[in-house]
Amino acid sequence: MGEARQVMDRLTDAVTTHADPNVISELYAEDAVAFTPDEGELHGRDNIVEYWRTMTEAIPEATFQPLHTYEVGDTAIDEGIFSGRNTGPLQLPNGETLPPTQKEIRIRGVDIATVKDGRIVDYRLYFDEMDFLGQLGLLPDEPS
Repeated sequence: MGEARQVMDRLTDAVTTHADPNVISELYAEDAVAFTPDEGELHGRDNIVEYWRTMTEAIPEATFQPLHTYEVGDTAIDEGIFSGRNTGPLQLPNGETLPPTQKEIRIRGVDIATVKDGRIVDYRLYFDEMDFLGQLGLLPDEPS
């Protein structure tokens, strides 16, 4: 197992089983860049840590079930199922905060992390945001 795989596994643990913003902060380079489906492009460790803080507060006891894990050179890739219950406030991209829905979510996603000198410098997260919002009950009902 290489460095990229070890860092990705630590990140997954720090945003799910053992949510810890300090560990998340240690895993990203100061000038890291992240791409997310809900917040777009994030620049800098502090902004990325804040993104994960809002997610871990919204779904504090999340789990990740890996389906496929890969490591190629300095990059680790995970495909899996992120699941949990929304028991904390949910921060929306427009700055609004929604109260917890108490709904269970189960979304399939892909994470890609490129690591240099033990820290993530480039991170990409892909999941179906509409599926996520729908499972939370936050989309309007379709007309019959």
